[in-house]
Amino acid sequence: MSIEKVGVIGGGLMGSGITEVSARAGLDTVVVEVTEEAAKAAEGRVRASLERAASRGKITEADLDETLGRIEFTTDLAALADRDLVVEAASENEDVKLELFKKVGSILTKDTAILTSNTSSIPIVKLGAVSGRATNVMGVHFFNPAPVMQLVELIPSLTTSPETMASMQSFVTDTLGKQPIEATDRAGFVVNSLLVPYLLSAIRMYEAGYASAADIDRGMVLGCGHPMGPLALSDLIGLDTIRAIGISMYEEFKEPLYSPPPLLDRMVDAGLLGKKSGHGFYAY
Repeated sequence: MSIEKVGVIGGGLMGSGITEVSARAGLDTVVVEVTEEAAKAAEGRVRASLERAASRGKITEADLDETLGRIEFTTDLAALADRDLVVEAASENEDVKLELFKKVGSILTKDTAILTSNTSSIPIVKLGAVSGRATNVMGVHFFNPAPVMQLVELIPSLTTSPETMASMQSFVTDTLGKQPIEATDRAGFVVNSLLVPYLLSAIRMYEAGYASAADIDRGMVLGCGHPMGPLALSDLIGLDTIRAIGISMYEEFKEPLYSPPPLLDRMVDAGLLGKKSGHGFYAY
């Protein structure tokens, strides 16, 4: 099927990035947020990102205006009714996502419309089951920042049809110009199953006083050639997001290495979420 109209639920860091990617690919894009204030904030994020791209010569001023002209920001879920594809990028909360999939599944008017989630860890099969269109539901996991990162994980569930999977492979590759990999529907998928235990291990090391945050990060950058240390990366991803992924993976596999350490719990409770809150392991 041809995907020309895209909907994005949630305009946070990931949602705004997915919105930009979609609109820059020439697609009519609708973003749904919970409040007018949140919708304006989402518009601000997209505009700021496009302005940075223009200042670096990645796009022209005309491209910037045309891209913004393809995007509508709203608080009305009904605006998604005519979409060919909807990407849910709401908070990493299973109850919230299940309720959204139940509502949006009944709103979509096209039988071929695909409903996806950008979740990092929540089982796709559960989302499909409540949507009323399980064969058209799958995971599409972008990475932050979505306009820059080339990888997209595609996650079919037991009930996802081959046609839906083929449509999304074509969309990611041909329309968005990104590189997909296929993962099975298990918490963490491919990347987070490897990445999150590493990040949690770094947090435990810092919590135990083995080394400073700066030295842990410097060690991995200079010693292993990583572009960013684990604690700085945790701040970039969001400590609440890492905690939620860890909890989801631990609940599924009961592996101790997936369990969030107490320091991470305390930081999230204190609102120290990383870059998005202005403070995590580092101040921003």
